[in-house]
Amino acid sequence: MSRVPSAAAAPPPPSWATRPEMPSNSPLPLPSSIWPAAWKPLPSQAPAPRSPAGVSPRVARGSPPLYRRIHDVEFTALALSNVYGPRQDPRRGVVATFASRLLAGDPCTVHGDGEQTRDFLYVDDCVDALVRAVERGDGLLINVGTGVETSISDLYAAMAAVAGVDDPPGLAAARPGDVQRSVLDRGRAAMQLGWQPWTSLPEGTARVFDWLRQREG
Repeated sequence: MSRVPSAAAAPPPPSWATRPEMPSNSPLPLPSSIWPAAWKPLPSQAPAPRSPAGVSPRVARGSPPLYRRIHDVEFTALALSNVYGPRQDPRRGVVATFASRLLAGDPCTVHGDGEQTRDFLYVDDCVDALVRAVERGDGLLINVGTGVETSISDLYAAMAAVAGVDDPPGLAAARPGDVQRSVLDRGRAAMQLGWQPWTSLPEGTARVFDWLRQREG
């Protein structure tokens, strides 16, 4: 007569399947390139990305809800506009690029017609939103931006005036996949995080110039 084997204790789950020690809410910053160009500030819900740079953040956006269901870890996802400020790599942002080259006396280049717009967010304002999102906005995707469009041409003109440069920028072909207009609706950030930006673009760019001068000095 065959014997029925006794039930063995279930083995412990592998280390990768155990719930990690994480805060109750983890802000997930996402760049605003996950959103398409628009004629008005974009809402926190938007269709598929139209820029190559927006594909991977859009994919990453699907991970936190799954992680919450499996591990019961809450999250808030923040879609950030164009963040800039002191210490930014000049190769990674147009404000840092213009400031560095203008102070060095090097020519600046504008791609396309210069009328493409961006929503420039100072880094201190961005950090404030991230801190607030640790305890608020559970399970939501929230835009973090100023809601103000600034064209690249206007940005250059303003920064060149501060640097005392009269030369116009050089022009180059538009980059493939570059978004023509980008500005975020910050209504949900105000409602859910109690957040609003307080640093104007002239104030922020002046601080970038000051930091570069101090570093070079």
